[in-house]
Amino acid sequence: MHIHRYEKYWLMFGGGIIIAFIVALFVNAFAMGMTPPSDLQRVDPKKVEQTAPFDKPGLKQVGPNEYEAVMVSFAFGYNPNQIEVPVGSKVTFISTSKDVVHGFQIPGTNVNMMVVPGHVNKVTHTFDKPGEYLILCNEYCGAAHHMMMAKVIVK
Repeated sequence: MHIHRYEKYWLMFGGGIIIAFIVALFVNAFAMGMTPPSDLQRVDPKKVEQTAPFDKPGLKQVGPNEYEAVMVSFAFGYNPNQIEVPVGSKVTFISTSKDVVHGFQIPGTNVNMMVVPGHVNKVTHTFDKPGEYLILCNEYCGAAHHMMMAKVIVK
C-alpha cells in the first residue's frame, strides 16, 4: 500500500499530538497530583440533613495539621460558609448537595468538583500560604448563583 509523503507527515503529526496529550495527562495526574474528586459514596438527597457526616457540617481535626471539612451545598450557599485553618493544613473537603447541581471550586488550587445531589465528593488540598480563599459555585444553579460563595481563612 502506497501512502503519499504528505499523508505520512500528517499521520506522524497526529500521532505526535496524541502522544503529547497522553504525556500531559500523566504529568498532571502523577507529577502534579491533579486527580478527579471521588464519587464512591451516595446519600439520599432528601435526607442529607439526617445522614452522617452531613448532619453535623463543619470543620473537624483528624490529625496533626490535618482536617476534614464537611460541607453541604444548597441553593445559593454552603454550610458552613466559613472555616479557619492554620497555614500548612491539609484539608479534605467532603461535600454533597441537597437540591440541585452546584460547583465547588477554590480558584488557584486543585479544588474543583461538581456537587451533585445524592453523590458525595471528596478532594484534598494543602494550604501552604496564609490568606482568604473563596469557595465558588461554578455550575449555574439559579438566579442568585453569582452570590453563592464561602471562605477558607488560612492563618
